[in-house]
Amino acid sequence: MTMPLLDPTRNGSLPSTDEPRVAVAEDPLLFAKTHKFFEPEGDYVQVKAADLYPYFRPIERNEGTRAHINGKEIIMAGSNNYLGLTSDPRVKEAAQAAIQQYGTGCTGSRFLNGTLDLHLELEERLATFMGKEATVLFSTGYMTNMGLIQAIAGKNDIIFSDKDNHSCIVAGTQVSLAATWRYRHDDLDHLRILLERASRERPNAGKLIVTDGVFSMSGRIAQVPELVALAEEFGAALMLDDAHAVGVIGEGGRGSASYFGLTDRVHLTTGTFSKSFASLGGFAAGDHDVIEYVRHTASSHIFSASMPPANVATVLKCLEILQKEPERLERLWEISDYMREGFRDAGFNVWTSQAPIIPVVIGDMRTCFQFWKDLLEAGVFVNAVVPPAVPAGQALMRTSYMATHSDDELDFILDAFRRIGKKHGIIHQNGAA
Repeated sequence: MTMPLLDPTRNGSLPSTDEPRVAVAEDPLLFAKTHKFFEPEGDYVQVKAADLYPYFRPIERNEGTRAHINGKEIIMAGSNNYLGLTSDPRVKEAAQAAIQQYGTGCTGSRFLNGTLDLHLELEERLATFMGKEATVLFSTGYMTNMGLIQAIAGKNDIIFSDKDNHSCIVAGTQVSLAATWRYRHDDLDHLRILLERASRERPNAGKLIVTDGVFSMSGRIAQVPELVALAEEFGAALMLDDAHAVGVIGEGGRGSASYFGLTDRVHLTTGTFSKSFASLGGFAAGDHDVIEYVRHTASSHIFSASMPPANVATVLKCLEILQKEPERLERLWEISDYMREGFRDAGFNVWTSQAPIIPVVIGDMRTCFQFWKDLLEAGVFVNAVVPPAVPAGQALMRTSYMATHSDDELDFILDAFRRIGKKHGIIHQNGAA
């Protein structure tokens, strides 16, 4: 027997015969998880109701170290614009000139109609800059790591991945046919155990060790010399994700391998253009044969539209400025050291930060969100990071700095943190934790 269709506008009553019958589709079971997300006792609803939700806040105007949110000017201390080049007039002019010459997009993949002479120029200049034979561009940094890992690690291989690696590395291991063995964060004794096990159980497997060069939450630099030694001992390839290292650390900003003088002993380095290079996209650098193979086999390269002209021109100009103005890096490190010392002197826990990324540990999630809101109202924008992105009970303010921050802006940030830290009992009145 066919059941009559109910009209939801009539509170369950049957529709009249002279009105069109509207079928109400049954909600697929697949969507049950989406409705659970909105349950009244859930974190999302609770945080929203308390007006503490810190994500997807629209920025109305961005001027580098200053931005406008809800009509109010704030100091930006949560951007990855490390060199402070997103608002540089020279960079904006280069992007505008590229649009005039090439248009706004390439409308195709690099593999077919989407390669410009600008792409080739950037690949050549990056290869020289990174001290490698070749580079290949991707449309985002996320796609770079995902595509590179998928291309080079197959079903007969093993990937050894740090447990704190960025999500794009995790995505790469998931789409790869290789087995993935994760080692405890920054624990190279554990990595050795896994490599020894692989040598016993699967002696013919190809091995790839992959890690962030600078970890995006802690600001800690990977132990590259020890990783190089392990890779060479066990015949593994070593890949460094230098999204937060290129344009930040190493000789002239050449990344984590350069920082330790080991460029020629690290097989693959990836980077992004969405941070120091004020644009969007990514690259992988390595030996010619490896990069050319990736160029022809990485799905996220072949089947994705190429970087738009303005983005490529932006990176080229930023690379030029980085090489001509080394004082930017010097200023960035001066700022980083000053802020780390300032937070520690105030009594905050900043973990083991070594880079312009400085985490300030708050504790539980609710306090973290309230701390974030208080900072915003005080005129400082940072990023609230909560589990599972960080361990339980270690919710934090992720702060990051630009070479263009002024001393007054830095002191303003520190003063706001001290006042709000005392308010929430994160630090005591005398500044000691």
